[in-house]
Amino acid sequence: MKTFLTRSILGIFFGAFLSVAFTFLFIYASGAETLDAQIFVKNTLGSIFSGWFFTVSPLYFENEKLSLAQQTAAHFITVAILYFIVTFGLQWIPFSLRNALLVLLLFVVVYTIIWLSFYLYFRKQAEKLNAELAE
Repeated sequence: MKTFLTRSILGIFFGAFLSVAFTFLFIYASGAETLDAQIFVKNTLGSIFSGWFFTVSPLYFENEKLSLAQQTAAHFITVAILYFIVTFGLQWIPFSLRNALLVLLLFVVVYTIIWLSFYLYFRKQAEKLNAELAE
């Protein structure tokens, strides 16, 4: 429970930070002098929620009762569903069949790259630990 709460707080703060950072970039790049408060709040809440579920959902990988394939499937399904609800619900990307398929393809590619990176990193760490234990 402590891990869940710690990750929740980190995710909420990270999502809020990204929202503010992107808002500053938008203001700087576009020269906008005013912002629509309702849109800012809506997008900030979406970023906070996204930050939360992307930091809490890796807890699946700490459940030793599940195989790696089950952990990955549960994590992928969770983040994909929540991400698509936020993305299309807040109209970060306008919904159409073409956009949905394109975003799904991009999501799968990015997810696969990140998953493989973590997998290879942790496999290398395990090899190092095993080599040190063997000495």
